[in-house]
Amino acid sequence: MKKFGLISVVLFLFLVQPTFGQLKIGYVDSDAIMKQLPDAQDAQKRLDAKIQEWQEELSKKEKEWKEKYDDYDKRKLIMSKQKRAEVEKELVELENAVSEYRQKKFGVNGELFKTQEEIMKPVQNKIFNAIEEVAKEDDLDFVFDRSGDILFLYAKEKYDITNKVLEKLQSTL
Repeated sequence: MKKFGLISVVLFLFLVQPTFGQLKIGYVDSDAIMKQLPDAQDAQKRLDAKIQEWQEELSKKEKEWKEKYDDYDKRKLIMSKQKRAEVEKELVELENAVSEYRQKKFGVNGELFKTQEEIMKPVQNKIFNAIEEVAKEDDLDFVFDRSGDILFLYAKEKYDITNKVLEKLQSTL
């Protein structure tokens, strides 16, 4: 759906171009910018460290459940009905705790999403501001991101402003 909407916008721009005069369009490769920008690399390392910490905690919880289950599975035939029910209840509670932790950290509105937003937002703002400055300096009407959902069948290299954006970002370090 995004591509259809974008293609419609691009087609509209080219169809009405004679009305507005010559359009100047540039593009960036935000993936390349993110890979080369030290701030983005640092932010990604911080995010990766947080993910690793949560993943280790999740693995620990899963291991605890698995050990308890394996022990239960070995001994369930010799357990009393009451003891078996107690252990099964504990297993269900542990499984729920694992599931809740996974959802809390990695779910749709989990801490990963919030932390990623918190860590990456300043970097994204910095990149956007640099793109905006370069676009104004080069008097561009539109700037597209070639690394997103936009499909470029052809683009002249001279309209790629990725290096100018990187230079702008590096000059502010």
